[in-house]
Amino acid sequence: MAGRDVSDVDAVAHLRANLDAIRARIDAACRGAGREPAEVRLLPVSKTVDEARLRAAYAIGLRELGENKVQEAMGKWEAMADLPDLRWVLIGHLQTNKAKYAARFAGEFQALDSLRVAEALDRQLQARGRALDVLVQVNTSNEASKFGLPPDEVEAFVKQLPAFSSLRVRGLMTLALFSEDEARVRPCFVRLRELRDRLRQAAPDGIAMDELSMGMSGDFELAIAEGATTVRVGTALFGMRGTPDSDYWPGFAGGAGDPAR
Repeated sequence: MAGRDVSDVDAVAHLRANLDAIRARIDAACRGAGREPAEVRLLPVSKTVDEARLRAAYAIGLRELGENKVQEAMGKWEAMADLPDLRWVLIGHLQTNKAKYAARFAGEFQALDSLRVAEALDRQLQARGRALDVLVQVNTSNEASKFGLPPDEVEAFVKQLPAFSSLRVRGLMTLALFSEDEARVRPCFVRLRELRDRLRQAAPDGIAMDELSMGMSGDFELAIAEGATTVRVGTALFGMRGTPDSDYWPGFAGGAGDPAR
């Protein structure tokens, strides 16, 4: 490691220890649910995380990063263009006028909940000769402050998505209720899984319903127990944030660096 700053070495070691702990939690949750750990994808959430720590994450083998704000993500993508195998996943609400940015670099978009956004993305992607994996966001907690479709509107929405040929629909995503009460959180995950299972029978040709993106740092074990295929983990990997989560998650009342994300 000659020539590397000691702080860089420490950052890599710290991230590796956090990653090992997260992997151990995922493995234990999978064993408890009778599942294989390979069935669950870990998506590191890198919102507010600086470039140095993202490079440290790359150094320990992470090749996907989840971002909430498209312009923040694009800035990081541009700054880290020397790492072409790093895949950027957008997990936050997207305005139609920002679709042109997402179409430039995103490999996946997990928060589709509007035909207007679908049309804008499809148009921009086709102009660039690109395609994009997408998940449909569902508001399983029925909170007015959150983005995502009500569960009873998802089937009709999904049936219209084949019109957008650049969008490769892979499944569903949700944000569970922000609560430490498992009895209130778990039903959000159950609703998403049950909805996915119903949609598998009704989805049009070309629409896949395999993916369930649900669960974050404080609740991903519950999500795994209910069938999550992707868990989105930020603070457990990168540490507490200095920016309030309310800047990123509508309706979230917690303070800066809340450990549940």
